[in-house]
Amino acid sequence: MQAGMMWFDNSKDTSLASKVKTAAAYYHKKYGKSPDLCMVNPEMLSEKTPKTDKIVIRPYSPILPGHLWIGIDDSRFRKKI
Repeated sequence: MQAGMMWFDNSKDTSLASKVKTAAAYYHKKYGKSPDLCMVNPEMLSEKTPKTDKIVIRPYSPILPGHLWIGIDDSRFRKKI
C-alpha cells in the first residue's frame, strides 16, 4: 500500500475488529472507496488474527501501537518484473 489513511484508536475496551470496521466506514465515507487492507503494529494482534468483512489485517512493525494504516492494497496492480 503506497498511500492510505492513518487512524488512531487506543481504546482498550474496543476489539481490533471493531476499530478496523469503524476506520473502514470513515474511509469509505471520506474517499468513496472501500478499503481492503489494514496494517497494524504486531503487538495489536493476538495469536488469532481477527476476521473482518473483506479487509486483510497485516502486522507491520513501523506502525505505532494504537494506530491503523488503512487503505487499498495496490500490490495486485503493480507489474512484476
